[in-house]
Amino acid sequence: MLHHLAYIHPDAKIAPNVTIEPFAYIEANVEIGEGSWIGSHAVIKNGSRIGKNCRIFYGAVISQIPQDLKFEGEDTLTIIGDNTAIREYATISKGTKDRLETVIGNNCLVMAYAHIAHDCLIGNNCIIVNSVQVAGHVVIDDFAVIGGTAAVQQFVKIGKHVMIGGGSLVRKDIPPYIKVAREPLSYAGLNLVGLKRRGFSSEKINELQEIYRTIYLKGYNNSQALHVIENELGESKERNEIIQFLKASKRGIMPASRNQGKAVNNGEDDD
Repeated sequence: MLHHLAYIHPDAKIAPNVTIEPFAYIEANVEIGEGSWIGSHAVIKNGSRIGKNCRIFYGAVISQIPQDLKFEGEDTLTIIGDNTAIREYATISKGTKDRLETVIGNNCLVMAYAHIAHDCLIGNNCIIVNSVQVAGHVVIDDFAVIGGTAAVQQFVKIGKHVMIGGGSLVRKDIPPYIKVAREPLSYAGLNLVGLKRRGFSSEKINELQEIYRTIYLKGYNNSQALHVIENELGESKERNEIIQFLKASKRGIMPASRNQGKAVNNGEDDD
């Protein structure tokens, strides 16, 4: 299962039933979980921790030193969860002294030519589409989908179940359960397709729609919207998650579009 034309450092820890194809390069201080597959010409650098049943495709580079001038050679990690695929020529940088690790969760797909920079934290079941560029210190929660060629600015946070349109420039935090598109990037309704696929009921979707109408479509500023949500809308796990996200946002959340403002004046929205 370990091809003789691959380079595998003798100190690397390779679990049973791992396949390593010819010309793959595995450094010391690497751990690869049971059942994983490492393709030809993949480069697995010092500090990689790869889970079970992962697939690392041709030319991908895992745990390269950060493209950060403040990096001083500190001992940091790149952690990839179980059942995650890293496609061709994707690059993932290891952490810096800020978080000491870059993390990609379980059941994720990072497509070809994507870049995940240092100290990013990506949850479970996320999809990072072709050529997406994620800058340092970004947090992406579970079940988020980042459309092809999108660029995410450093320190941005993206909530769970978010869908980001291809080619987007993400400069602000994006609250959970919604889709975003247009230029400049703005609210485009709930991520209805994703939520229905994941079993959200009609009642729960209606609840989320009312929350986001309050945030984006009724003319409130963020403080006013938070007051209304906390005092007038029924309590639930999802409502509390949204409130916590808004209160914790340091960059500010992504705005509504100008067209949505016009729709509010006409008594309409696009949900």
